[in-house]
Amino acid sequence: MRRIGLLGGTSWQSSSHYYSQLNEGVQARLGGLRSADLVLRSVDFADVAALQSAGDWAALGAMYEREGAQLRAGGAELVGILANTMHLVHDQVARGSGLPVVHVVDVVADAVVDLGVERVGLLGTRFTMASQELYPARLAARGVGTIVPTGADAVEVDRVIYEELALGRVLDSSRASYAAIIGRLVEQGAQAIVLGCTELSMLVPPDDPAFSPVPLLDSTALHVHALLDAALAPQASSLEEGAA
Repeated sequence: MRRIGLLGGTSWQSSSHYYSQLNEGVQARLGGLRSADLVLRSVDFADVAALQSAGDWAALGAMYEREGAQLRAGGAELVGILANTMHLVHDQVARGSGLPVVHVVDVVADAVVDLGVERVGLLGTRFTMASQELYPARLAARGVGTIVPTGADAVEVDRVIYEELALGRVLDSSRASYAAIIGRLVEQGAQAIVLGCTELSMLVPPDDPAFSPVPLLDSTALHVHALLDAALAPQASSLEEGAA
């Protein structure tokens, strides 16, 4: 088993889900007392969120490049960034660590292609939903279009993430708001919905067919599966190397 370096803390709520799911996955695959070989660097989300709000992605990239180097120094052999939004600095993490970094969007794209749909709705932070390079460009390269909430819907999706889920608050009223927003994305032609924020499975039940008229793709669960595939594979030839 390769040691997985986890770059988390954004938020610690979602990082705890990664930790649990990675260990549950190893136990399910290998049995007995087996657990995941992990090294975690958990940053202070308040610092990261302040730089996000200021639009200082250069500083965030430099910070995450240093964190990538620390993960390598801690013995990591591959890396997972435990936040969709922070994949905006994926290349800096790869450069700093010099290790394969399993990209959450590529993993989600594989699942979308497997579903055979041509258009997906995307829920995430305002930074994720506004970025053209993160989801839309990578999905378009696979022949898939992306729809994002706009106006008040976009504001509400982002607000719930930062003001509730990142603080461990899960409210039925917000769950109802998300169900309505998903319905509007489906009306616009979304054939599946990407839960493109690692906290969203706390609020939106991805395995409940009654919640959404179309499939829900949980980026956290898909990312965990891919990280375990990489850690347990005989060789890492399927991973991105460096900053590719």
